[in-house]
Amino acid sequence: MKSTGWKFEGDQGVFTLRHPELHNYLYFPLVNEAGMMSAITPNLHGEMTSSHNTFLLSPVSVEDLHNSKSARNFWVHIDGHGAWSVSGNSAKQNANRFMHQEEESQLEAGFLWHKLKRMNGEAGLQTEVTSFVPVTDDQIELMKVTLTNVGRQTLKLTPTAAVPLYGRSADDLRDHRHVTSLLHRIYVHREGVEVQPVLSFDERGHRINRVSYSVLGAEGDGSAPIGYFPVLEEYIGEGGALDWPEAVIANKPAYAQAGDSMEGYEALGGLRFAEAQLRPGESKAYVMAMVIAKDRADTERLSETYLSEKRFDELLAQNEAYWNEKLNTVSFQTGDPHQDLWMKWVTLQPILRRLYGNSFLPYHDYGRGGRGWRDLWQDCLALMVMEPAEVRYLLLNNYAGVRIDGSNATIIGTKPGEFVADRNNIPRVWMDHGAWPFMTTLLYIDQSGDMDFLKQPQTYFRDVFVKRCQEKDAGWLPEHGNRLLTVGGEVYEGTVLEHMLLQNLVPFFNVGEHNNIKLEGADWNDGLDLAPDRGESVAFTAFYASNLMQLGDLLLTWQDTEGVEHLEIAEEMAVLLDSVTAPVSYEDVQGKLNLLDSYYESVKVSVTGNKRKFSVADVVQDLKLKADRLVQHLRSKEWITSREGYSWFNGYYNNDGARVEGDHPLGVRMTLTGQVFAVMGGIADDEQVGHITKSVDRYLKDPNIGYRLNSNFGEIQQNLGRAFGFAFGHKENGAMFSHMSVMYANALYKRGFVQEGCEVLRSIYDLSQDFELSRMYPGIPEYINEKGRGMYPYLTGSASWLLLTMLTEVFGVKGNRGHLRLEPKLRSSQFDADGHAAVTTGFAGKQLEIVYGNPNRLDYGSYAIQSVTLNGEKIQLRSQEPGAVELDRSMLSALSGSERQLIHVGLA
Repeated sequence: MKSTGWKFEGDQGVFTLRHPELHNYLYFPLVNEAGMMSAITPNLHGEMTSSHNTFLLSPVSVEDLHNSKSARNFWVHIDGHGAWSVSGNSAKQNANRFMHQEEESQLEAGFLWHKLKRMNGEAGLQTEVTSFVPVTDDQIELMKVTLTNVGRQTLKLTPTAAVPLYGRSADDLRDHRHVTSLLHRIYVHREGVEVQPVLSFDERGHRINRVSYSVLGAEGDGSAPIGYFPVLEEYIGEGGALDWPEAVIANKPAYAQAGDSMEGYEALGGLRFAEAQLRPGESKAYVMAMVIAKDRADTERLSETYLSEKRFDELLAQNEAYWNEKLNTVSFQTGDPHQDLWMKWVTLQPILRRLYGNSFLPYHDYGRGGRGWRDLWQDCLALMVMEPAEVRYLLLNNYAGVRIDGSNATIIGTKPGEFVADRNNIPRVWMDHGAWPFMTTLLYIDQSGDMDFLKQPQTYFRDVFVKRCQEKDAGWLPEHGNRLLTVGGEVYEGTVLEHMLLQNLVPFFNVGEHNNIKLEGADWNDGLDLAPDRGESVAFTAFYASNLMQLGDLLLTWQDTEGVEHLEIAEEMAVLLDSVTAPVSYEDVQGKLNLLDSYYESVKVSVTGNKRKFSVADVVQDLKLKADRLVQHLRSKEWITSREGYSWFNGYYNNDGARVEGDHPLGVRMTLTGQVFAVMGGIADDEQVGHITKSVDRYLKDPNIGYRLNSNFGEIQQNLGRAFGFAFGHKENGAMFSHMSVMYANALYKRGFVQEGCEVLRSIYDLSQDFELSRMYPGIPEYINEKGRGMYPYLTGSASWLLLTMLTEVFGVKGNRGHLRLEPKLRSSQFDADGHAAVTTGFAGKQLEIVYGNPNRLDYGSYAIQSVTLNGEKIQLRSQEPGAVELDRSMLSALSGSERQLIHVGLA
């Protein structure tokens, strides 16, 4: 039997996939705000954890999903037919699959639940396994197994649930795997099996452990199991395995009873239920709960709360309502309903990134939890739309990670604003890190109009590393804490504006020999990590140039709207505003570095705590001067042309100080990153943008995988980065890297190259939803490899950028210093048959439905805004242009009621 790919059912994003077990590497996330993080596959494999050190199921990478036998399982021994797994996860069923004797099976999934249906045609037994993580305060995953007799004979069944209890840190998977099992204390309860290791053996040391792990279960009516298999080796038997366990295959009676305890073995949540007689048409349900608790499990409470079919169904309905309400905050209606539903799954992804960080899903088997610095800011782009109430708090806390030298903490805690020193004392600075906070904050201010946010005070991060991690401060000790102090020993605070100025002024002076900003440890592309001495990132020099321009514009708005004439910054920072204090030549690389080094020395240990006042006008002039200098430099020095006559921006210099892009004996070398920020930030003029699109199409566009991150350099680049050790067409070496592709589309839309931007977005969608190639569930992957397979699904910053691009550029719904600007850039194909396209989103504390009416289905560039109504009434506009209008924030804020407000925009 051949799967035909997933398909949507209904209009809520639910999708189905026949025979999902025929595809490797598939998994689905199940998660809640309490910290339970699960992944589940079509054969109920995956993982279940609340942190790097607390895994209930064994931690897994993608290859384990089809090679390991350790998984959730539920068996039925059918009288006259033998043992059978409801997940298809038995040695016999796996063998039959390759003998073309597949069972009928189907996956069905929605927000955020997972259902597996399977048919045992020989016995006439149909099963459903539904799994989800409830939206409660417990770290728990629930599973309901429903058995239905669809045959003509009464079935005699013996059910057994079997979930291996790993119960320890991911560090113990190989390191002391057996020794750590000796720490296990296993307790058998009426409700199930619990294991609580007495100690934790991991990088934190040999500590007393309090965390417990349980597998609890009951029949649908709440009846408890009749026996238990708490020890793994006794369950599988000598010569047995988890996919062919002796206890089930031989239908052995359970040997353990409630009240038993044992220690020193690998544990199993093995629950034997009473023998059941299923008449034709009859069903029977079983409910399991997998629990991670901070201490011994309160099994009685958990049983009452979760272990019945009635409670399971109630919690499942609550779970569906919770996620649907959250995701309905933003939704799109275009001429392609299938793509609109696909976008709902993309909308989920930034929330998943907030909850999982960059770990705890099988492809994301690196890291130990939490998020990186860049993630903190880019995820907020989408959260401003999805969960706006928390954004101001998150942004302000994030600024506490900035160092006074312009770099930032790289180890992020689990709580907002929690930063810790580098775990292994290995310093690394990503040169792009200073660019993202301003971009995100500017979006927040445009959405909210909250100019007062610039005045908010915040501390600075401090650890042993100084001078952008070039040196260590021998006098700093961990007991000093992680906050910058004044010479008087007090915690120093600067405004958010001071933090933003610092992060963008320091890089301006931190240049290489070609007067572009140094690459340091890497930029956005972590794989460009081998050019710390002479490497330069021209790409992000363009980003910082754009930031400096926009910072100046923001200060002018602050001055005009708030009447602010002066600002204060740390007196040591005054040298960075050199045109106001002591000008240096921007052509003099060494002079810029000398100025920067003098600044580093002045803040190496502490700051005075004194502030220096500057006029806003002087600061704006300084920022504009720097920005203009960078733009002129990039346009004159980094614009290159190939022998074929194609032109674009060089993006990098390597550790030999050589230009990276352009003609080369092994083929033309080009990066997409080098073009994106030059286009997005206005560094490229309109003519140059046209040339760039042609060059990208010539050297980077591939009809099979989309827009590659770079062309084939043809050799390892030990003077640039590890990325070029990857096979070409994979990950950071020439794959379709969704993040940069979406940003490229965003940049094109910003510059009015709508047809080109639309083509980029369409290619990403087409590739991602083509299951026969991408082999992934709905959503956008981190990248698409040379074969067209979608890699690293769910946890990717590209989802935030895609959501933002669809909302603010395609539909043109954006803020402008707090006011609502509508500037649609919809193509004719994006309107439905009646000429409508709509978006639902929040703005000014109101839920808005914005409908664009285009009865003639004109294409972008052929229509203009003719009328705007609010709830059917014509309104006074703040401003109007042929392609855009602006609505005053106060008018929207004054609307009464919590119901959705309808804005209709007529196009003709």
